[in-house]
Formats: sequence, C-alpha cells, structure tokens
Amino acid sequence: MPEDLTVDASAGDLPEDESTFRKQPVSFVRRSGRMSEAQDRAWSELAPFYAVDVPRDVASTSVHPDARLVPAEVYGREAPLTVEIGSGQGHAIVSAAASHPDRDYLAVEVFRAGLARTMLDADRAGARNLRLVEANAPEVLETLLPEASADEVWVFFPDPWHKARHNKRRLVKEGFGATAARALRDGGVLRLATDWEDYALQMREVLDADPLFERAFDGSADPGSDWAPRFEGRVMTAFERKGLNKGRDIRDLAYRRVAR
Repeated sequence: MPEDLTVDASAGDLPEDESTFRKQPVSFVRRSGRMSEAQDRAWSELAPFYAVDVPRDVASTSVHPDARLVPAEVYGREAPLTVEIGSGQGHAIVSAAASHPDRDYLAVEVFRAGLARTMLDADRAGARNLRLVEANAPEVLETLLPEASADEVWVFFPDPWHKARHNKRRLVKEGFGATAARALRDGGVLRLATDWEDYALQMREVLDADPLFERAFDGSADPGSDWAPRFEGRVMTAFERKGLNKGRDIRDLAYRRVAR
C-alpha cells in the first residue's frame, strides 16, 4: 500500500457533510468539535493500539477501495469477529469485549469523541480484543473487511433520519442487506435495534425481502410479536435510555445470513 494513502490521525477540522464528496448520501453528518484532554490523550496514547490505520479515498472518513483489513493480522489470532456499526461511545462493544475475551470485536464509527471514549473505556476494562475503525460503515462492510469474515454485525440505534425528506440517508434501506451479507459468514447473524417504529418497520421490510437473509427469530419469546427478543448482549446505552424516557418502544431484529 502506498505510504501516501495512510490516514493522518491528527487531521484538523472536517466538513460538516461528507456526502458532498460521495456518490451516495451517507447516514451521518460529521461535525468537528473540541475534545477533552482525556480524549486527546486517548488518540495520542491509545490509538496506536486500538485504532486501525485506514487508507482513505476522497473523503476523510472514506475507505480506499484497495485497503484491506486482515483480522488475523490485526488481532494476532483467529477468533469469531463481531462488528458494531455506529458504535457511538462504545458502551455495548466495550462491555461485550471485556466479557468475551475469546472473541474479537471491531467498532466502526465516524465521531472521534465517541471513538476516544471507547478507547478510554476499553483500556480501563482491559479489553485487548477490541479495535476501532474511523470510517463510513458501508465502505468497511463492502471492501475493507474480507468476505465472510464476521460472525455477527450489530446495528444498534442508528440515526433514524425521521423526516421524510431525509429517509434516503438511513443506513438500513434497500441494498443494505447485500452489503452486510458480504461481510458475514454463512449462518452469521445481523442484529438490529431502534426506538423509532417506522424505521423498525423499514428494517424488517428490507431484510424480510432480502434473499440473503432469513429471520433468526420467530416471536416465540413474545407470542404474536414480529420482533426479536432483546439481545442479551446489548447493554443499556444513553440512546436507548433517551428513547425510553420519551415513551418510545425498543424493537429488536435478528437475521441469519443464508448459505452461499
């Protein structure tokens, strides 16, 4: 890989909307902001271990199409891999990594402050089986990860883009199934959760119609329900608590990648 493709971890201010540089709208608006002293320390002291150096394409959170992540090289072993898309401040994935040292975890997020918090918490928890990627999630799933390399992909509380004119920015929409399925091994599980009913319905419609997935839930935990039981590995986060405080129901979904 040419040296000039290496990401600069000390990059300055970033554009608010990176979709300006992309062919498709992205599911986030990235805003720059000051980080705390502890977060700055995380990038200087902890990023060399936790953060995967990602060669870029046209935008600061893009992934160069020639870039490849080889899990066995990154983690120094072969183990089941779980990828969390939009890991936020890392509460769910740090908890999982600390509780399951026999598995490997990859957090994908575009917000630096959240990644910094994730590294600080992982360091305190002694979670050495976790790595972070600062990048647009679909590009990580489409090209950066080897095909069939992940045992699970998590999408918990993605931005709902609840205004109708913004629905095109949603991560889980037509075509997402193929993107996630490429990264998942046969029988691997895609887990989702949201507190927005219309987004949950969209997720279910998109994935029910995708021939690459089948439901990994049957409603038996809640007779008459079309939703999966709460995933026991999903810890309570600020996003979930905020939704509950506003009176919104939390809906979980789980889909299994069918055999190739």
